[in-house]
Formats: sequence, C-alpha cells, structure tokens
Amino acid sequence: MGLLTVAVVGAGSMAGVEQPVLAGDGVSLRPWQVGDVEVVLAAYADPAVQRWHCRSMTEDEAREWIAGWAGQWRAEAGASWAVTAGDRGEVTGQIGLRRVDLHEGLASVSYWTLPAARGLGVAPRALAALAGWAFGSLGLHRMALSHSTANPASCRVAEKAGFAAEGVKRAEGWHADGRHDMHLHARVAGDVP
Repeated sequence: MGLLTVAVVGAGSMAGVEQPVLAGDGVSLRPWQVGDVEVVLAAYADPAVQRWHCRSMTEDEAREWIAGWAGQWRAEAGASWAVTAGDRGEVTGQIGLRRVDLHEGLASVSYWTLPAARGLGVAPRALAALAGWAFGSLGLHRMALSHSTANPASCRVAEKAGFAAEGVKRAEGWHADGRHDMHLHARVAGDVP
C-alpha cells in the first residue's frame, strides 16, 4: 500500500553519514566509545538512574549497550550520545533519540546525568544542543519526551530546553515501584526555545 505523504526526512539521512559530534553551550555530545564501559556501569548503578530508567547493567551488558548504538544509527531507529563537559571532557551523562520515524519526522528523547553533574544545567544544555541538530541538520519535525510526574528535575530539564508541557499520560510509565503517570513535553520545528 503506497503512502500519500512525502517523507519529512529522507531515508539515509542518518545511515549515510557518521554519527556527528555535537557542540552546545559548555557541553559536547559524542558517540559512545568502548572505553566508556565504566561510566555506563556507574550510571546504571546509580539509584536515581535505576529509578527513572528501570534497569541495571553488568559489564557485558554495558559493552553490548555501547556497541548497539552503531546499529541503531545505521538502522535509523535511534541514537545515543555521551554528554561531556568541562576541560577534561569527562562524561557527565547520556542523551539520545528513540523511536525515530524519519518519514514522519518524529523522535522521542531520553537523558540522564551522573550524580556529580546534576543541578549544573548539563542536561538542559545537552537537550538544547540535540534539538538544534535534530531540527536543523537532520530536519525532524517533532521531538517529544516523557518523564514520571514524580520526577520534577526532569520536568525542569524539558522546560529549560524549550519543550512545552502537553499533558499527562495516565499510568503509562512502568517503574519498579509500579505504574506512574507521565508528563509529556514536546518541541516542533520552528518553536522558539
């Protein structure tokens, strides 16, 4: 069955190029590297990351998680970047695109920060850098993110990066402590952050 719409972003727009390094306001987003295993392990051992992302990892799983992003990029299904900040370029967090639909120009966003980077504005600056590239270079139409209504810090990140609150998705999130209502935030191309 043929589609009656034209693709917002052409096939190959991701797979046809290397995953870029993105620069933001005092942050840099780079593809994950094999040498990042320890930081991924530390992140997924952190109680806050476990609470909101509902997973832990072994060393082998962390290696697979890192290696899997190259395939997600080539499949144009997702992407993840290590967020670095500071003079030494230390990894301070993660930001990524999930459920990428190039035809419709849509993607979901996920992010986390390591404990030492929380409250320093790293996540909103990383989100702003990702949105700038996704709407500009890639050409997406809409980016959305959801977070538990019990996670006000994530709400602040979304708002600071210009992702407007759109409503509450009742009992959508499945967390270790049960179902959570989820706030939905989004930006569309042309929104002023």
